[in-house]
Parts: sequence; structure tokens; C-alpha cells
Amino acid sequence: MVRGTLRVHVQLVAFPDQQMSGTNDKAHMSKEIERKFLVTQPHILEGLEGERIVQGYVAKEAGAMTTRVRIRSNRAFITLKGPSAGSARDEYEYPIPLEDAEEILGRYCQGRIVCKTRHLVDHDGMTYEIDVFEGRHAGLVVAEVELVDERQRICLPPWIGNEVTSDARFGNFALAMIDGSAESKWWLSEFGYQADVKECSCRYSGYFSCCQYANFHLQSVS
Repeated sequence: MVRGTLRVHVQLVAFPDQQMSGTNDKAHMSKEIERKFLVTQPHILEGLEGERIVQGYVAKEAGAMTTRVRIRSNRAFITLKGPSAGSARDEYEYPIPLEDAEEILGRYCQGRIVCKTRHLVDHDGMTYEIDVFEGRHAGLVVAEVELVDERQRICLPPWIGNEVTSDARFGNFALAMIDGSAESKWWLSEFGYQADVKECSCRYSGYFSCCQYANFHLQSVS
């Protein structure tokens, strides 16, 4: 059952000029500007503590906003993102109860789930978010850096490889859509990555579809 908290947040996004009933908080739209790169030397992460992220996507039509539900450690968020325009896109994000996020991921994301560990690495005054993917996406390591302006110049670290900002295949929604077959894991053959992790090691292992297991919830949700 979708709970009232979720309905309130979705309504707030749909009408950004309205106030939530009983509060003075208004919705705020942010502009996400980021560049994305492959990581050629993942060993730089050895000894660094990361944050486990499990995220799933509700089905969407082509060109529509992407609806993402994400769990970061013990916090949960729902995020709506507009279509990408270069390295920028509109983004609305709100916290939701952890239990709601688990329910949505398990019942309504229909196998569109990504599990990864995020590490923060600083270089030349910038913070790079390095995602090490697991489960169906094992072997893929990607770095993202957020910018204040699309024309902002950055000094890339030596462990950065090809830029893939404009390659739609590296979007998390696109990754969530793969079926997990050997043919669908194009990054292994195309970029020489090796899948050294066979399944997720997060606390949802065996529960969500990112772990290459059938999700029992999907049997009862059309």
C-alpha cells in the first residue's frame, strides 16, 4: 500500500508554487550539472569506506521525468529528474520514510534496481563520487563530479578514463533496465572491465532484483 507521505511529496513536486498544507515549506527545483567518467584505476579506493546505495525506478514514458527511489544507508529519498540537456537536468528530491522506500522498491520497481557502493574522493578542490556497481552490474566503476556551471573547467585526476557524460547507456535508469544476461553487460567486453563480484552484498541480498534473484513481490504486482 502506498502511504500518505509519498502522495504528499508527489503532489508537492507537481505544483512547485503551492505550499504543503500546514507547513511553510515550498518545493525547490535544483539543476543537476555533472560530468561522468570511467575509472581506470579502481585500486585507489582500497581502504576507503563507502556508502551503500540501493535505488530503483518506476516505469516511465520516453521523454518523461524519471522517478527514482533511493536508499542510502538508513535514509531514503524519492527523486524526480527531467530529461538530460547536455550535462544538466532538472531535479526534485525529497526524503521519505525508509519503510516506504523498501516497499516501493520491492513492489513497484519491477526489477529496475541498481546496487552500488559510493566513495568520495577529493582532487584539485573537487569531490568525485565514485560508484562501484554490484549484482547484475558488477565490474562497472564510474566517477561523477558535480559542477556549478556547464562551462566550469576542471583538472582531471590521473585515475580518470574516458568521459561518458553523453553516453546514455551509463545512466542509472538505462543500467537498471538490463536483464543481467552476458550479452547485456556491454561494459565488460567494450571497456575491458572484469566482473569480480557475482552478486550484491548489501542487506537486501536475495530480496531485490539487483541481486540477480527473482523478487517474490513481483509475482503479485501487475
